[in-house]
Amino acid sequence: MLIKAEQKYIRMSPRKVRLVVDAIRGLKPKEALDQLMFMHKRAAVPVGKTIKQAMANAVKNLNIEEESLVFKSIEVGEGPTFKRWNAVSRGRAHQILKRTSHIKVILNSEAPKEIQEVDKPRKVTKPERKRASVESTKRHSARKRTTK
Repeated sequence: MLIKAEQKYIRMSPRKVRLVVDAIRGLKPKEALDQLMFMHKRAAVPVGKTIKQAMANAVKNLNIEEESLVFKSIEVGEGPTFKRWNAVSRGRAHQILKRTSHIKVILNSEAPKEIQEVDKPRKVTKPERKRASVESTKRHSARKRTTK
């Protein structure tokens, strides 16, 4: 089951937010929150809030345990850019771009490993097929010998 949470229009450059997201990618959500607590980046706060929101959605709405959650994806998108200007000499203006970000967290509930192994169909390779057919012919030829 997929659990989604999203924060939009965060007044921070997507490049700065991606630095924080890349640092926690591959961790479990609980471990990621611990890492974010000690990270000295301003972007750690909105990323942490989004992860907490996704975990709360899973626990409250779907009754899934926090320990069984894993990240499926964490995306940082670019939001609208506010364009401002700064007066400089000779009556000119320089443009200032104030960028915004969208953070999207998708969590997945981790199934127990025993169930995953049973559900997966076993692929039979060609050498195994040949062995099976050879063994079956040996059995048939052995039956014929005993009946004669």
